[in-house]
Amino acid sequence: MSSLKSRRRLLQGLAGALLLVGPTACFRPLYGPTASGVPLQDQLAAIEVAMIGTPQGAERLGHDLRSELIFALDGSGKPQPKRYRLTISATESVQGTTVDITTGRANTALLNGAATFTLTSLDGARTLLQGTARGTATYSRDAQRFANVRAARDADMRVARLIAEDIKMRIAALFATS
Repeated sequence: MSSLKSRRRLLQGLAGALLLVGPTACFRPLYGPTASGVPLQDQLAAIEVAMIGTPQGAERLGHDLRSELIFALDGSGKPQPKRYRLTISATESVQGTTVDITTGRANTALLNGAATFTLTSLDGARTLLQGTARGTATYSRDAQRFANVRAARDADMRVARLIAEDIKMRIAALFATS
């Protein structure tokens, strides 16, 4: 009886070890060596971020998004030779979420940003990745005009940071696996 229990415990231990080790063998670390052997940071630094196309009124989001992407992809400050080009077109919309019943004005707003991006080779002959990244931020609206302007500006910066992180992670995943 005791040998049967010890065998069962041994098998349970082995099964537990396989469950712990098995799934981790399928994953590749994102910031480890890439499939091509080039370090991921060098791959990201080789991306040229083109000027972002935005509709009139959304220029602030385009500027912030480009700045965030340049810093996220190559924050080293050392010029690297470029091999890829990232082109982006961004849009934003604002929705009032709650309304003050006495004044009829929106108290809070929801800023939605979307960026359609394409990563190509520098000569444009080969498309590596396409997609749409989205970001959302809320902000409070106040009776004070300058407080509204600053809150909207902060929301623009938060949305740009969210979209830039999303784009960077997708590109990093592409380089890590191909």
